Amino acid sequence: MEEKKRGLIEVYDLKKYFDVGHSAFSKKTLKAVDGVSFSIAKGEVLGLVGESGSGKSTVGRTLLYLYEKTDGEIYFKGKKIETRDDVEQFRKNAAMVFQDPYSSLNPRMTVSDIIGEPLDIHKLYFTEEERRERILTLMNHVGLNSEHASRYAHEFSGGQRQRIGIARALATSPEFIVCDEPVSALDVSIQAQIINMFEDLQKSFGLTYLFIAHDLLIVRHISDRIAVMYLGRLVEIAPAEEIYSHPLHPYTKALISAVPLPEPKAAKASKRIMLEGEIPSPMNVPSGCPFRTRCTFARDICVEEVPKLREFGNGHFTACHRVEEITI
Repeated sequence: MEEKKRGLIEVYDLKKYFDVGHSAFSKKTLKAVDGVSFSIAKGEVLGLVGESGSGKSTVGRTLLYLYEKTDGEIYFKGKKIETRDDVEQFRKNAAMVFQDPYSSLNPRMTVSDIIGEPLDIHKLYFTEEERRERILTLMNHVGLNSEHASRYAHEFSGGQRQRIGIARALATSPEFIVCDEPVSALDVSIQAQIINMFEDLQKSFGLTYLFIAHDLLIVRHISDRIAVMYLGRLVEIAPAEEIYSHPLHPYTKALISAVPLPEPKAAKASKRIMLEGEIPSPMNVPSGCPFRTRCTFARDICVEEVPKLREFGNGHFTACHRVEEITI
């Protein structure tokens, strides 16, 4: 385990496998998430990063039971989520903001009905007037005005649509929100506005986030801690500044080396670490360390054993057999 139970959310050995193929003879197992453990303290933002296909979005969806987990344990406020009633109760306290504001909103529903849908599902009002007031308050929190309530999602820009999605996520007054690449589909000029709004909402409502993204600059800006994922497993987790100033895993070092630096001299002095090959298929995961096929430091032990997350001080965990030996 990465650490003892202390968080609002605790995840232990979470696995999500998908059976793929069209017949009993061609069926294969896709190990999207393969034994992930972490906790998120109340009021904390945990950033989750990795290449496409690393399994980070599957972690978020499985955590909220949008996918049925294959194995593992999930705790909320110290209580294990086991029964259907537990899941329903958890869903009142947790929500998700999706990546694509163009496909995550129903084009046949007005903004008022999109935001009000969670209120209807969980029966969180007594009168229509109370429902309307709640919707307008939520719209105000995300920078939309009352005139927008009767319009349809297709009439709005991408940034405005994401604001609608965020208002919908806030409808049940959740304590925990999974943000699944919430700005990656938006123009760069709009991304900063949405990130700033996430930060303001967190301060106003005491929210806890799992913030999933592939842009390490954004993750560094908003996160208290960062977890790095590769091929279904966590390879490193540490405080945000610690992981940037002192990355330990070869994969994390390569990711950070690719982040553009704004200062020209620093950018010129920095050395890009190029990874060889492509990320393997999660249907054919290498034995031992999942990163070994792209790692110049791999040895026999990396082929034979899956490395466990170990702490190296300051809440800094990494999964690498040779971390004490290698320097880049």
